[in-house]
Amino acid sequence: MIPNHPETLIIQNVSPQLDQGRHAVKKTVGEDVVVEADIFKEGHDVVSAVLKFRPLGESSWRETPMRPLINDRWRGIFSITGIGKWEFTIEAWGDAFLSWQEEISKKYAGGIRTLQSEALEGSALLDEAARRAGKSSDAKKIKAHASRLKSADADGILAIATREELTAMMTLWSDRTLRTEYAPTLPLWADRERAAFGAWYEFFPRSAEGHPERGSTFRDCLGRVDDAKAMGFEVIYFPPIHPIGRTHRKGRNNSLTCEPGEPGVPYAIGDSQVGQNGGGHMDVAPELGTLADFAWLVAEVKKRGMEIALDFAINCSPNHPYVTEHPEWFFKRPDGTIKYAENPPKKYEDVYPLNFHNPDWKGLWQEMHDIIAFWCEQGVRIFRVDNPHTKPVAFWEWLITEIHTKYPDALFLSEAFTRPKMMQTLAKVGFTQSYTYFTWRNTKSELTEYLTELTQTEMKDYFRANFFTNTPDILPVMLQQSGRPGFMIRAILAATLSPVYGIYSGFELCEATPLPDREEYLDSEKYQFKGRDWDAPGNIKDTLTRLNAIRRDQRAFQEYANLRFHPAENENILFFSKTTTAGDNLILVALTLDPFQPQTAFVHVPLSKFGIGDTDTYQVEDLLNGESFL
Repeated sequence: MIPNHPETLIIQNVSPQLDQGRHAVKKTVGEDVVVEADIFKEGHDVVSAVLKFRPLGESSWRETPMRPLINDRWRGIFSITGIGKWEFTIEAWGDAFLSWQEEISKKYAGGIRTLQSEALEGSALLDEAARRAGKSSDAKKIKAHASRLKSADADGILAIATREELTAMMTLWSDRTLRTEYAPTLPLWADRERAAFGAWYEFFPRSAEGHPERGSTFRDCLGRVDDAKAMGFEVIYFPPIHPIGRTHRKGRNNSLTCEPGEPGVPYAIGDSQVGQNGGGHMDVAPELGTLADFAWLVAEVKKRGMEIALDFAINCSPNHPYVTEHPEWFFKRPDGTIKYAENPPKKYEDVYPLNFHNPDWKGLWQEMHDIIAFWCEQGVRIFRVDNPHTKPVAFWEWLITEIHTKYPDALFLSEAFTRPKMMQTLAKVGFTQSYTYFTWRNTKSELTEYLTELTQTEMKDYFRANFFTNTPDILPVMLQQSGRPGFMIRAILAATLSPVYGIYSGFELCEATPLPDREEYLDSEKYQFKGRDWDAPGNIKDTLTRLNAIRRDQRAFQEYANLRFHPAENENILFFSKTTTAGDNLILVALTLDPFQPQTAFVHVPLSKFGIGDTDTYQVEDLLNGESFL
């Protein structure tokens, strides 16, 4: 069957897009979205194209012109002005006026001066445009040009045809009858700025004061918050703050015996006999305070220009109210008892995992949604999600979409140290940020290869890396062996390679005592109160403070996909640059990866790429110590 309206143009290879529009590209408010596509048609007509964009649900499109690059590749740019769902597409058409304009110019340049027939064709095009312009002021002007064309000589015809004002009006009132629009429209999700830039500081509220034998409360946390603020951190991240179960409570160093006075593991969530709101995920541990105390802390943190991130760990202790209220939500053994969590050879006798495929899975999914919504109502908008890769991907896509319906400013960090495809898929279905393999990338080749993948491939459009140097669960071998210099190296790497990074408290004190042959802390804070002197000698707080100040002052560090590696003639030295799109902020970073002895190298600066001539004199400033050099 012959189509009623055959498409006259080809629009293909549109970027950015994910899985043919199945998933949304991620951007932040104020960020430019650069869209490219191959656009062409048969014959020699001049093509025009516009990039169309709008917040999802808005009735009319906003437009901006697309410009040709080379080999039928086109580019357009639009800026995001609000949080939430957006969509964009491309519309293109054979432009009769621009084709006529090009014909006149070519013939005149070729010495042809008999252009009366062409002038009549152009006059007809202008009359049609004037009709499309209706009662606008442009209509009268276009009509006047049409009239002059009929009696003009060759010089006059060329002058009218190439008049900039006329070209602008004809572009505005262009004939798009035979237009082609790219389908389907492509989705985009716009987050607030904190999604793409920020420094995280994790600490356990119960150890805020550093007492080894007793816990702190929410009201005791401001000292730790103020210290983190002084170092330049913007996000305070808490492990679970809910009631801790009593049954099979773990003791020091994961001991199966919990001695009197030991606090238990915060990830064994729930005790129906304590708390003020049921003792589950919508409650706080009474030893930390009340929900009112937590609200006070949220407000105090906000006054300091910071915000709190909460851990969303879908774990239940044997004492969680769900165990009696919804026993069908758990995995059962053949004898009917509930199975505890295992990750062989690890066993978690104090935790019952939830079964997301149980007969009442809809009820469970809704309850998980209500937990996040509850904490959003308490003023929290950032959630670090524990082990999301062990729950259905479809659940996360639904949950995050539903939460964003009411709280579009909510951010979700995926703590999924697992296979790459699962980590990437979780990012695609909605997670704002993602943990990465950075923790285990130490050599020059490892860092270069991994960071190139993160920032120079399609991953940059959806996978925002949050570079944590350490976590309560992970003390990397490099930190165990390298001493204070190793901590400084890893801090600089994390803070300069990614706009989003984080540390777990104790990092600034260079804590590095491991369990034998394990990437875990001896006397882990997960199982006990942690005694600390927050200003102990040998700390690197000054380094962290300077790094965070540089990150705030230098806009190039606030971008993600602008990372480029450059040659350094030493495998122990990493050399890279970050520069703003406008080129007005250029950063060069040369960093030794060897914590044990000094290293030197010649580095190759690509001056021409930065618009600097080989004979130009230019100035560089060492941002760590303030020295300047010509």
